[in-house]
Amino acid sequence: MAKVAILGAGLMGTAMAWPLADNRHSVNLIGTHLDDAVIAGCKEKRFHSRLGRTLPESVEAYYFSEIDRALEGCEIIVSGVNSLGVSWMARQLGLRAKPGQSVIGITKGLEVGESGEVRLFPNVLKAGLPESIRDRVDFAAIGGPCIAGELAGRRPTCVMLGAENIQTAEKLAKVFATSYYFPRPTDDLVGLEVGVALKNAYTLAVGMAYGQLEKAGGIDEAGASMHNLAAALFAEGCTEIRKILKLLGSEERLASGLPGAGDLYVTSMGGRTVRFGRLLGMGKGFKEARAIMAGDTLECIEIVKCMGALTPAWRERELLRDGDLPLMDALVDIIVNDSRRPLPLGEFFRA
Repeated sequence: MAKVAILGAGLMGTAMAWPLADNRHSVNLIGTHLDDAVIAGCKEKRFHSRLGRTLPESVEAYYFSEIDRALEGCEIIVSGVNSLGVSWMARQLGLRAKPGQSVIGITKGLEVGESGEVRLFPNVLKAGLPESIRDRVDFAAIGGPCIAGELAGRRPTCVMLGAENIQTAEKLAKVFATSYYFPRPTDDLVGLEVGVALKNAYTLAVGMAYGQLEKAGGIDEAGASMHNLAAALFAEGCTEIRKILKLLGSEERLASGLPGAGDLYVTSMGGRTVRFGRLLGMGKGFKEARAIMAGDTLECIEIVKCMGALTPAWRERELLRDGDLPLMDALVDIIVNDSRRPLPLGEFFRA
């Protein structure tokens, strides 16, 4: 048995408590400073209002003000914040992480470094630690097709758990693995993290297909939808993820595996990213669509902006040619430049 702390009481962070509790681990769920109302319900009724579920018996809820007590003796810390909270999480870990602990990130996204390099979120968290202990704390990440409510409902879920060395990944995968939760260990942390981040951008494009359907008046009298277009955008997304993984020296096959096609599929089934894509597909500009969804956290915007900074640098270094990523280039134009350009369907099949 291990003692595990989950910092961040959002949907996905909290859902991680179920496989941990079913494996008889002790779990402390710590809310951020934004989670007080959710934690209050967990403390009073053991009920998580956003997940709509009662917490497992071995899970204890803590306010952020109780973080130091909640972290006492914990061997594993799960970072359960969204992409906008990763820098905040790095600061909290910098104040509290101890040698011998493992930190597992479940946040999907990327950052761009000062010299134009890709910064993975586990590395952002690691950089927040004092230099004296950075190499004495293990960092890992979980990614793949996982809807929080399904995981908490013990529905079969397959993901990947990555670390820089396979032994760390294998050790941590055993902590989480149950009869319904299957974390596959990998040492390709770059491929895992880049794949699950990019899927947010390409899900946006899939959502645009159904926005175009609404703009055209919806399903017609003979039942014609826009599934053909959505499928083409899905396929192009997987193709471009493969190209980017190859550029970064990662396993290209992950583009058609759980971090790429798998996560892209499940995210395309609905949610905030698809809703935002629908608005763009209906003909609304980026600023107008963002105003309509003001208050929603949209990781898809951040990853498109990130790619908008990375792709020009890659072209300057002749790692990419013009036309290599036509769908991503279109998304960057739409998000960064507030363009209403049509999707470049004719460019998807160029040699």
